[in-house]
Amino acid sequence: MTILDIVKYPAPVLEQNCEKVTLFDKRLVRLLSNMYDTMLEADGVGLAAPQVGIAKRIAIVDIDDKHGKIELINPEIVEEEGEQVGPEGCLSFPDLYGEVKRSDFVKVRAQNRKGKWYELEARGFLARAIQHEIDHLNGVLFTSKVLRYFEPDELEVEG
Repeated sequence: MTILDIVKYPAPVLEQNCEKVTLFDKRLVRLLSNMYDTMLEADGVGLAAPQVGIAKRIAIVDIDDKHGKIELINPEIVEEEGEQVGPEGCLSFPDLYGEVKRSDFVKVRAQNRKGKWYELEARGFLARAIQHEIDHLNGVLFTSKVLRYFEPDELEVEG
């Protein structure tokens, strides 16, 4: 597969409301595969199409849990509850991390690569990652939600 260039802030595409996907074809499948490979190569847990310069409502999340790779096309949050505060970073903001408040639970309705609608429920870190990626599709950056930024020596490396 192809590793795509990750768009860095302040690229205008990052703050744009993305277009709905209406064509479910081989190009979409190729884009999903390339986005997934790009996300893994960059050591991320999520990647949205605007982060590779494409203003479409497409995102991928994989936090390395039982859900595996989650492809979100035209996703919408239909239910959310609870609250969590935790660290977030973003592949479009290298070396920048902050504490962000998110819902602890989300129910999402989205389409798969074939255009079939499905629902997914997520809690904790998975819910956080999904909300972060859906924000990208609405032109909302995590920096607009940061409660406080972390200093470089505050970050613990997980491994």
